[in-house]
Amino acid sequence: MPITTEDLETCQGLQLEELEVLESIYPECISSQKSDGTLKLEIPIEFGAPRSVSVKASGPNAPYTSHHDELLSLTVLPPILLEVLLPPSYPLYLPPRIILIRAANNWLVNNMALQTALSQKWESGESVLYGWVEYIRSGDFFMDIDLISSDNVTFQIPHPTPQLLSSALVEFDSSSKTAQFSQNSYPCSICLTHLKGHKCLQLSCNHIFCRSCLEDFWQLCIAEGDVDRVGCPDPVCVKEGRLASQEEIIRVVPEAEVQRWRWLKNKQELERDPTILHCPVPFCQALVQKPVGTDPESRWDAFRQCPTCSFSFCAFCKYTWHGPISPCPISHTEQLIQEYLKEDTEGRNTLELRYGRRLIHSLVARYEQEQSTKQWIHSSTTSCPGCKSSVEKSMGCNHMTCTRCKHHFCYRCGDNLNPDDPYAHFSVPAQRCYKKLFDWDESNEEEWAA
Repeated sequence: MPITTEDLETCQGLQLEELEVLESIYPECISSQKSDGTLKLEIPIEFGAPRSVSVKASGPNAPYTSHHDELLSLTVLPPILLEVLLPPSYPLYLPPRIILIRAANNWLVNNMALQTALSQKWESGESVLYGWVEYIRSGDFFMDIDLISSDNVTFQIPHPTPQLLSSALVEFDSSSKTAQFSQNSYPCSICLTHLKGHKCLQLSCNHIFCRSCLEDFWQLCIAEGDVDRVGCPDPVCVKEGRLASQEEIIRVVPEAEVQRWRWLKNKQELERDPTILHCPVPFCQALVQKPVGTDPESRWDAFRQCPTCSFSFCAFCKYTWHGPISPCPISHTEQLIQEYLKEDTEGRNTLELRYGRRLIHSLVARYEQEQSTKQWIHSSTTSCPGCKSSVEKSMGCNHMTCTRCKHHFCYRCGDNLNPDDPYAHFSVPAQRCYKKLFDWDESNEEEWAA
């Protein structure tokens, strides 16, 4: 049956109508359109949710390179580039003619299989372009060209170089997520404003804040040395102690704060080691680690050397290293002070003549201060049973959590507490701390009233 002019006009109208619908639904897919009926489509594959994609080795060397197979979790794949020619009699009599079909990054090796699958979807008298776009965009074609596992869970992409293709697919997936994030607006729960995605940051916990608020908050925490607060400001994440990653911090705060944050984190890790000491040089104060492999029975176990200023000192007396044979000056100094105090009551100051009055007086002042400090620590603080740090409490709950090692203990008796139920210790009648969760007296009441 010959095609009439009326049929061609009908086909022309149907083509225009289909292109208008396609452009209104998928405007980003139409890259160019020519008057001769040629249409170029760029169709991304969007799964909607992360899907497992296996990039498998193919070709003659596949049996020897199968250990390089890559398993990825992707949300999008690089687009399929499709160039078609719409005949004048489409869609009533002829299907669209596929001129070119290929995948960006050449991730699809079997282009002919996809072309055959597309051709089979046209039926006489029906428009097919919208169906082609949806068929490719959703990834439904994977099943028809045998690129999906037997359990219909994992998409399988054969390629001669799996590692190179995998890195390209991961990079495209990441850039697509970034582009989509930048185009949308999000509320910041700190400043309560809606901002575009390029002015915000989505943390690993999926909470979103504007960069300005995060920068101010994290800079304040780093300036105060509280690196345990450099994390998500959301109350749920604060309760869970969820910290920010190094990549997130680098993206938000300036380089100077990043360097200080790294130094504080390193310092925090080192201070958890009881063998770590501070350099006694006043202008240095760097952290000094115990040398590895020293014999604890040897006097060399007390040797320390500062990695910053190279000062060598004794771990016990904090003075210049006196060698493994000479006695530690700390015990000798204490004996001298005891002798000086005894002689001073009898009116004799022979030690001042022997060592100098200024040195002796400074040693006595230091000794008396240390004794006073030890007495105050013994009478006014409780030691953490975890790291032995001294803790002082003026009022409030006797359930203590050490800020250094996060150990739970009772301030009254110093006993360990169960982190899961720390208040059970104060609820057992046989315990001496029974009903002593709070210590209260009149001075507390006056202080609260003030």
